[in-house]
Amino acid sequence: MLNFIYYPVSGILWFWHKVFGFIPGLGPDNGITWALSVIFLVFTIRALLYKPFVKQVRTTRKMQELQPQIKALRKKYGKDRQRMALEMQKLQKEHGFNPLLGCLPMLAQVPVFIGLYHVLMSFNRTGGYGPGRLHLDPELNANLGNYVFSVDDVRSFLDARLLGSPLSAAIAHGDDVFSAFDASALSSAPPSRVAIGFIAVPLMIIASIMTHLNAKHSVSRQSAAVADQPQTAIMNRLALYVFPLGVLVGGPFLPVAILLYWVANNSWTYLQQKIVYKSIDAEEEQKRLDVIERRDSYAPKPGAKPTSGKKTAASQDDDVVDPEDASGDADPSPTADRRKPQAGARPSTPNRTRGSKSRKKKRRGR
Repeated sequence: MLNFIYYPVSGILWFWHKVFGFIPGLGPDNGITWALSVIFLVFTIRALLYKPFVKQVRTTRKMQELQPQIKALRKKYGKDRQRMALEMQKLQKEHGFNPLLGCLPMLAQVPVFIGLYHVLMSFNRTGGYGPGRLHLDPELNANLGNYVFSVDDVRSFLDARLLGSPLSAAIAHGDDVFSAFDASALSSAPPSRVAIGFIAVPLMIIASIMTHLNAKHSVSRQSAAVADQPQTAIMNRLALYVFPLGVLVGGPFLPVAILLYWVANNSWTYLQQKIVYKSIDAEEEQKRLDVIERRDSYAPKPGAKPTSGKKTAASQDDDVVDPEDASGDADPSPTADRRKPQAGARPSTPNRTRGSKSRKKKRRGR
Protein backbone atom coordinates (compact mmCIF):
# COMPACT_ATOMS: atom_id res chain seq x y z
CA MET A 1 0.00 0.00 0.00
CA LEU A 2 2.79 2.43 0.93
CA ASN A 3 5.45 0.87 -1.28
CA PHE A 4 6.22 4.31 -2.73
CA ILE A 5 7.58 5.12 0.76
CA TYR A 6 9.05 1.75 1.72
CA TYR A 7 11.18 1.26 -1.39
CA PRO A 8 12.96 4.68 -1.30
CA VAL A 9 13.63 4.38 2.44
CA SER A 10 14.95 0.83 2.11
CA GLY A 11 16.99 1.94 -0.93
CA ILE A 12 18.78 4.68 1.03
CA LEU A 13 19.40 2.29 3.92
CA TRP A 14 20.74 -0.34 1.49
CA PHE A 15 23.07 2.20 -0.15
CA TRP A 16 24.71 3.25 3.12
CA HIS A 17 24.98 -0.38 4.24
CA LYS A 18 26.95 -1.19 1.09
CA VAL A 19 29.17 1.90 1.56
CA PHE A 20 30.08 1.12 5.17
CA GLY A 21 30.32 -2.60 4.40
CA PHE A 22 33.39 -1.93 2.23
CA ILE A 23 35.27 -0.23 5.08
CA PRO A 24 38.05 -2.49 6.38
CA GLY A 25 37.40 -3.66 9.91
CA LEU A 26 33.61 -3.36 9.64
CA GLY A 27 32.16 -5.62 6.96
CA PRO A 28 28.50 -6.06 5.94
CA ASP A 29 27.57 -8.25 8.93
CA ASN A 30 28.87 -5.90 11.62
CA GLY A 31 26.29 -4.26 13.89
CA ILE A 32 28.16 -0.94 13.67
CA THR A 33 27.77 -1.05 9.88
CA TRP A 34 24.00 -1.38 10.18
CA ALA A 35 23.86 1.27 12.92
CA LEU A 36 25.80 3.74 10.75
CA SER A 37 23.46 2.94 7.86
CA VAL A 38 20.45 3.96 9.97
CA ILE A 39 22.19 7.13 11.20
CA PHE A 40 23.22 8.22 7.69
CA LEU A 41 19.73 7.50 6.42
CA VAL A 42 18.63 10.20 8.86
CA PHE A 43 21.39 12.56 7.75
CA THR A 44 20.47 12.06 4.08
CA ILE A 45 16.81 12.88 4.63
CA ARG A 46 17.56 15.87 6.85
CA ALA A 47 20.10 17.25 4.36
CA LEU A 48 17.40 17.16 1.67
CA LEU A 49 15.08 19.03 4.03
CA TYR A 50 17.61 21.73 4.98
CA LYS A 51 16.28 24.47 2.67
CA PRO A 52 12.64 23.84 3.65
CA PHE A 53 13.74 24.09 7.28
CA VAL A 54 15.30 27.52 6.65
CA LYS A 55 12.05 28.63 5.01
CA GLN A 56 10.18 27.28 8.02
CA VAL A 57 12.29 29.42 10.36
CA ARG A 58 11.78 32.56 8.25
CA THR A 59 8.04 31.88 8.02
CA THR A 60 7.82 31.46 11.80
CA ARG A 61 9.62 34.76 12.34
CA LYS A 62 7.37 36.52 9.86
CA MET A 63 4.30 35.20 11.66
CA GLN A 64 5.67 36.46 14.97
CA GLU A 65 6.23 39.90 13.45
CA LEU A 66 2.65 39.95 12.20
CA GLN A 67 1.12 38.83 15.49
CA PRO A 68 -0.10 42.35 16.42
CA GLN A 69 -1.92 42.63 13.08
CA ILE A 70 -3.30 39.10 13.35
CA LYS A 71 -4.49 39.83 16.87
CA ALA A 72 -6.21 42.99 15.64
CA LEU A 73 -7.96 41.02 12.88
CA ARG A 74 -9.19 38.44 15.39
CA LYS A 75 -10.51 41.17 17.61
CA LYS A 76 -12.25 42.91 14.72
CA TYR A 77 -13.63 39.87 12.86
CA GLY A 78 -13.75 37.32 15.67
CA LYS A 79 -17.40 36.46 15.05
CA ASP A 80 -17.22 36.58 11.25
CA ARG A 81 -14.87 33.69 10.48
CA GLN A 82 -15.31 33.92 6.72
CA ARG A 83 -14.36 37.59 6.65
CA MET A 84 -11.48 36.92 9.03
CA ALA A 85 -10.15 34.14 6.76
CA LEU A 86 -10.25 36.51 3.78
CA GLU A 87 -8.42 39.23 5.69
CA MET A 88 -5.80 36.71 6.86
CA GLN A 89 -5.21 35.57 3.28
CA LYS A 90 -4.90 39.19 2.20
CA LEU A 91 -2.37 39.86 4.97
CA GLN A 92 -0.33 36.78 4.05
CA LYS A 93 -0.35 37.71 0.36
CA GLU A 94 0.64 41.29 1.16
CA HIS A 95 3.72 40.17 3.10
CA GLY A 96 4.51 37.26 0.76
CA PHE A 97 4.61 34.24 3.06
CA ASN A 98 2.85 30.90 3.27
CA PRO A 99 2.27 29.42 6.76
CA LEU A 100 2.14 25.91 5.29
CA LEU A 101 5.89 26.12 4.63
CA GLY A 102 6.42 26.06 8.38
CA CYS A 103 4.95 22.55 8.58
CA LEU A 104 6.71 21.06 5.55
CA PRO A 105 9.90 19.71 7.22
CA MET A 106 7.91 18.16 10.07
CA LEU A 107 5.34 16.61 7.74
CA ALA A 108 8.04 15.27 5.42
CA GLN A 109 9.67 13.37 8.29
CA VAL A 110 6.46 11.50 9.16
CA PRO A 111 6.46 9.19 6.10
CA VAL A 112 10.22 8.64 6.55
CA PHE A 113 9.67 7.48 10.12
CA ILE A 114 6.77 5.25 9.06
CA GLY A 115 8.82 3.81 6.20
CA LEU A 116 11.88 3.13 8.33
CA TYR A 117 9.79 1.55 11.10
CA HIS A 118 8.03 -0.74 8.63
CA VAL A 119 11.24 -1.75 6.83
CA LEU A 120 13.04 -2.52 10.09
CA MET A 121 10.12 -4.53 11.43
CA SER A 122 9.88 -6.41 8.12
CA PHE A 123 13.34 -7.90 8.67
CA ASN A 124 11.68 -9.97 11.39
CA ARG A 125 8.13 -11.01 10.43
CA THR A 126 7.69 -13.58 13.16
CA GLY A 127 5.58 -13.03 16.26
CA GLY A 128 1.98 -11.96 16.55
CA TYR A 129 1.72 -8.19 17.11
CA GLY A 130 2.89 -4.96 15.58
CA PRO A 131 3.41 -3.86 11.94
CA GLY A 132 4.99 -6.50 9.74
CA ARG A 133 4.19 -9.36 12.12
CA LEU A 134 2.93 -12.12 9.82
CA HIS A 135 3.33 -15.15 12.15
CA LEU A 136 6.02 -16.45 9.83
CA ASP A 137 8.12 -19.43 10.74
CA PRO A 138 11.67 -18.33 11.69
CA GLU A 139 13.12 -20.52 8.93
CA LEU A 140 10.82 -18.98 6.32
CA ASN A 141 11.49 -15.46 7.60
CA ALA A 142 15.25 -15.95 7.19
CA ASN A 143 14.75 -16.93 3.54
CA LEU A 144 12.66 -13.94 2.42
CA GLY A 145 13.90 -10.64 1.05
CA ASN A 146 12.82 -7.24 2.37
CA TYR A 147 12.02 -4.75 -0.41
CA VAL A 148 15.43 -3.90 -1.97
CA PHE A 149 17.30 -6.12 0.52
CA SER A 150 18.18 -9.63 -0.61
CA VAL A 151 17.91 -12.81 1.47
CA ASP A 152 21.59 -12.52 2.40
CA ASP A 153 21.00 -8.94 3.56
CA VAL A 154 18.09 -10.07 5.74
CA ARG A 155 20.21 -12.78 7.35
CA SER A 156 23.03 -10.29 7.86
CA PHE A 157 20.68 -7.87 9.61
CA LEU A 158 19.21 -10.57 11.86
CA ASP A 159 22.69 -11.71 12.84
CA ALA A 160 24.14 -8.23 13.41
CA ARG A 161 24.71 -7.23 17.05
CA LEU A 162 25.31 -3.79 18.53
CA LEU A 163 26.87 -4.32 21.96
CA GLY A 164 25.19 -7.72 22.06
CA SER A 165 21.72 -6.55 20.97
CA PRO A 166 20.00 -7.14 17.60
CA LEU A 167 19.05 -3.87 15.90
CA SER A 168 15.45 -4.96 15.28
CA ALA A 169 14.87 -6.17 18.85
CA ALA A 170 13.00 -4.25 21.55
CA ILE A 171 12.84 -4.76 25.30
CA ALA A 172 9.11 -5.55 25.18
CA HIS A 173 9.36 -8.13 22.38
CA GLY A 174 8.23 -11.65 23.20
CA ASP A 175 10.18 -14.87 22.93
CA ASP A 176 8.48 -15.71 19.63
CA VAL A 177 10.12 -12.65 18.08
CA PHE A 178 13.52 -13.55 19.49
CA SER A 179 13.31 -16.96 17.80
CA ALA A 180 13.96 -15.32 14.42
CA PHE A 181 17.47 -14.34 15.49
CA ASP A 182 18.33 -17.99 16.15
CA ALA A 183 17.20 -19.12 12.70
CA SER A 184 19.68 -17.18 10.57
CA ALA A 185 22.60 -19.13 9.21
CA LEU A 186 25.12 -16.73 10.75
CA SER A 187 23.39 -16.41 14.08
CA SER A 188 25.53 -16.04 17.17
CA ALA A 189 24.33 -16.41 20.75
CA PRO A 190 20.60 -15.71 21.25
CA PRO A 191 19.87 -12.18 22.53
CA SER A 192 18.79 -11.48 26.09
CA ARG A 193 16.63 -8.66 27.44
CA VAL A 194 19.54 -7.52 29.57
CA ALA A 195 21.71 -7.06 26.48
CA ILE A 196 18.90 -5.24 24.68
CA GLY A 197 18.25 -3.00 27.68
CA PHE A 198 21.98 -2.26 28.01
CA ILE A 199 21.89 -0.41 24.67
CA ALA A 200 18.21 0.57 24.52
CA VAL A 201 17.91 2.36 27.89
CA PRO A 202 20.81 4.81 27.27
CA LEU A 203 19.41 5.55 23.81
CA MET A 204 15.98 6.21 25.34
CA ILE A 205 17.47 8.63 27.87
CA ILE A 206 19.54 10.47 25.25
CA ALA A 207 16.55 10.72 22.89
CA SER A 208 14.39 12.08 25.73
CA ILE A 209 16.99 14.69 26.71
CA MET A 210 17.48 15.81 23.10
CA THR A 211 13.71 16.10 22.65
CA HIS A 212 13.56 18.38 25.69
CA LEU A 213 16.53 20.49 24.52
CA ASN A 214 15.03 20.97 21.05
CA ALA A 215 11.72 22.05 22.56
CA LYS A 216 13.49 24.39 24.99
CA HIS A 217 15.42 26.03 22.16
CA SER A 218 12.25 26.50 20.10
CA VAL A 219 10.36 28.01 23.04
CA SER A 220 13.21 30.43 23.78
CA ARG A 221 12.90 31.82 20.23
CA GLN A 222 9.23 32.72 20.63
CA SER A 223 8.23 36.33 21.10
CA ALA A 224 6.45 37.40 24.27
CA ALA A 225 3.19 38.00 22.38
CA VAL A 226 3.21 34.45 21.00
CA ALA A 227 4.31 32.76 24.23
CA ASP A 228 1.53 34.47 26.22
CA GLN A 229 -1.23 32.93 24.12
CA PRO A 230 -3.07 30.13 26.01
CA GLN A 231 -2.82 27.58 23.19
CA THR A 232 0.89 28.26 22.72
CA ALA A 233 1.54 27.93 26.46
CA ILE A 234 -0.16 24.51 26.51
CA MET A 235 1.82 23.29 23.49
CA ASN A 236 5.05 24.53 25.05
CA ARG A 237 4.42 22.51 28.22
CA LEU A 238 3.63 19.41 26.17
CA ALA A 239 6.79 19.80 24.09
CA LEU A 240 9.01 20.50 27.10
CA TYR A 241 7.82 17.76 29.44
CA VAL A 242 5.17 15.40 28.04
CA PHE A 243 6.88 14.52 24.75
CA PRO A 244 10.26 13.70 26.37
CA LEU A 245 8.42 11.58 28.93
CA GLY A 246 6.63 9.82 26.08
CA VAL A 247 10.00 8.77 24.65
CA LEU A 248 10.86 7.07 27.93
CA VAL A 249 7.45 5.40 28.19
CA GLY A 250 7.34 4.21 24.58
CA GLY A 251 11.03 3.36 24.29
CA PRO A 252 10.77 -0.26 25.51
CA PHE A 253 8.37 -1.04 22.65
CA LEU A 254 10.68 0.38 19.95
CA PRO A 255 13.51 -1.55 18.25
CA VAL A 256 17.07 -0.45 18.90
CA ALA A 257 17.38 0.80 15.31
CA ILE A 258 14.37 3.12 15.78
CA LEU A 259 15.93 4.50 18.97
CA LEU A 260 19.13 5.13 16.99
CA TYR A 261 17.04 6.95 14.39
CA TRP A 262 15.45 9.07 17.13
CA VAL A 263 18.78 10.03 18.69
CA ALA A 264 20.37 10.88 15.33
CA ASN A 265 17.34 12.88 14.20
CA ASN A 266 17.09 14.91 17.42
CA SER A 267 20.84 15.56 17.46
CA TRP A 268 20.70 16.84 13.87
CA THR A 269 17.74 19.06 14.75
CA TYR A 270 19.56 20.58 17.72
CA LEU A 271 22.73 21.42 15.77
CA GLN A 272 20.76 22.63 12.75
CA GLN A 273 18.69 25.00 14.87
CA LYS A 274 21.83 26.48 16.40
CA ILE A 275 23.48 27.04 13.01
CA VAL A 276 20.42 28.36 11.15
CA TYR A 277 19.22 30.70 13.91
CA LYS A 278 22.74 32.07 14.37
CA SER A 279 23.00 32.76 10.64
CA ILE A 280 19.59 34.46 10.47
CA ASP A 281 20.34 36.54 13.58
CA ALA A 282 23.57 37.72 11.93
CA GLU A 283 21.66 38.68 8.76
CA GLU A 284 19.08 40.68 10.70
CA GLU A 285 21.79 42.39 12.77
CA GLN A 286 23.62 43.38 9.57
CA LYS A 287 20.40 44.79 8.12
CA ARG A 288 19.87 46.82 11.29
CA LEU A 289 23.41 48.20 11.13
CA ASP A 290 22.95 49.10 7.45
CA VAL A 291 19.81 51.08 8.29
CA ILE A 292 21.65 52.96 11.06
CA GLU A 293 24.57 53.68 8.72
CA ARG A 294 22.30 55.08 6.00
CA ARG A 295 20.48 57.21 8.56
CA ASP A 296 23.75 58.58 9.96
CA SER A 297 25.04 59.40 6.47
CA TYR A 298 22.18 61.89 5.98
CA ALA A 299 22.52 63.43 9.45
CA PRO A 300 24.46 66.78 9.77
CA LYS A 301 28.03 66.64 11.03
CA PRO A 302 28.76 67.82 14.59
CA GLY A 303 28.72 71.64 14.74
CA ALA A 304 27.12 72.04 11.32
CA LYS A 305 23.66 73.47 10.77
CA PRO A 306 21.13 71.08 9.29
CA THR A 307 20.56 71.74 5.60
CA SER A 308 17.26 71.54 3.84
CA GLY A 309 18.84 69.53 1.07
CA LYS A 310 19.89 70.37 -2.48
CA LYS A 311 17.54 72.30 -4.71
CA THR A 312 16.00 70.50 -7.55
CA ALA A 313 16.79 71.37 -11.13
CA ALA A 314 13.40 73.08 -11.51
CA SER A 315 13.95 75.31 -8.48
CA GLN A 316 17.44 76.23 -9.67
CA ASP A 317 16.04 77.19 -13.06
CA ASP A 318 13.53 79.47 -11.36
CA ASP A 319 16.35 81.36 -9.61
CA VAL A 320 18.09 82.25 -12.90
CA VAL A 321 17.10 85.72 -14.22
CA ASP A 322 16.25 85.81 -17.88
CA PRO A 323 18.04 88.74 -19.67
CA GLU A 324 14.83 89.67 -21.45
CA ASP A 325 13.00 89.89 -18.13
CA ALA A 326 15.77 92.13 -16.75
CA SER A 327 15.30 94.66 -19.57
CA GLY A 328 12.56 97.26 -19.77
CA ASP A 329 10.45 95.09 -22.01
CA ALA A 330 9.33 93.08 -19.01
CA ASP A 331 6.09 94.00 -17.32
CA PRO A 332 6.77 95.98 -14.16
CA SER A 333 5.32 94.64 -10.94
CA PRO A 334 5.34 96.04 -7.41
CA THR A 335 7.43 93.16 -6.15
CA ALA A 336 9.92 93.42 -8.99
CA ASP A 337 10.88 97.04 -8.06
CA ARG A 338 11.63 96.14 -4.50
CA ARG A 339 15.30 95.75 -3.69
CA LYS A 340 16.97 94.67 -0.53
CA PRO A 341 18.54 97.76 1.19
CA GLN A 342 22.28 97.82 1.67
CA ALA A 343 23.86 97.76 5.10
CA GLY A 344 23.38 101.16 6.88
CA ALA A 345 20.94 102.53 4.27
CA ARG A 346 17.35 103.41 4.94
CA PRO A 347 14.82 101.14 3.42
CA SER A 348 13.48 102.64 0.25
CA THR A 349 9.79 103.16 -0.23
CA PRO A 350 8.00 102.06 -3.33
CA ASN A 351 7.88 104.53 -6.26
CA ARG A 352 5.06 106.96 -5.80
CA THR A 353 2.55 107.45 -8.55
CA ARG A 354 2.06 110.79 -10.33
CA GLY A 355 -1.16 111.37 -8.42
CA SER A 356 0.59 111.26 -5.09
CA LYS A 357 3.26 113.79 -6.26
CA SER A 358 0.62 116.33 -7.44
CA ARG A 359 -1.24 116.11 -4.16
CA LYS A 360 1.99 116.86 -2.32
CA LYS A 361 2.60 120.05 -4.42
CA LYS A 362 -0.91 121.31 -3.72
CA ARG A 363 -0.36 120.95 0.01
CA ARG A 364 2.83 123.03 -0.22
CA GLY A 365 1.00 125.72 -2.22
CA ARG A 366 -1.55 126.09 0.53
